[in-house]
Amino acid sequence: MRRAALAALAAVALSAAPALAESDIPSAISVTGEATVSVPPDLAQIDAGVASDGKTAREASDANNAAMGKVLAALKAANIDEKDYQTSRLSLQPQTAPNRTGPSAIVGYRASNRVTIRLRDVTKVASVIDTLVAAGANDIGGINFTVTQASKLLDDARGKAVEDARRKAEIYAKAAGVTLGAPLSISEEGAPAPVFRAKMAMPMAVTSAPIAQGEETLSVSVSVTWAIKQAQQ
Repeated sequence: MRRAALAALAAVALSAAPALAESDIPSAISVTGEATVSVPPDLAQIDAGVASDGKTAREASDANNAAMGKVLAALKAANIDEKDYQTSRLSLQPQTAPNRTGPSAIVGYRASNRVTIRLRDVTKVASVIDTLVAAGANDIGGINFTVTQASKLLDDARGKAVEDARRKAEIYAKAAGVTLGAPLSISEEGAPAPVFRAKMAMPMAVTSAPIAQGEETLSVSVSVTWAIKQAQQ
């Protein structure tokens, strides 16, 4: 009798376990909210350089140093703060002539020096490029436009993304005949980053170049789970 009673008690416990587990799972709606903010860039970065050829390494190096000196002097004369430009690469490479019958012969050397310039006034990009070219820069590598206050703008987008998630959740709740409750969890999906970064490649030598800075779009996506409750009958 005792063994039969224990078996019956175990059967009742097992049959009740799934019901208890299901009651522990809260009713919820999970949605993804998205938001974007588009703003004009307020910082430009220009990559420029000088390449010089010579019969010897010393000749190429001396010519390059003199040429880059003129470029740096021109930047200073244009009232660009010295902290906003710096040397980004130095190079000295032998130049060879093709030789099908043996090792290629060295016919000269090429020295190059590159500088990166930051402009906090993006309206001056075209004039600074003209200044660089006039001073002897013969390699304008490209232009990057960025937004310096991206963190603050992303915070605004985060708030809008949560609002978007609530809007979607309320649509689902209404369609399902339930009432939306408090958020149970909020998580940001991925790393928020610019969707588009304006970038312009420049030809080797150009003056009075038209520059289009465009806009940068910052995007945020959040996943929100909302508690729901059954509508009162």
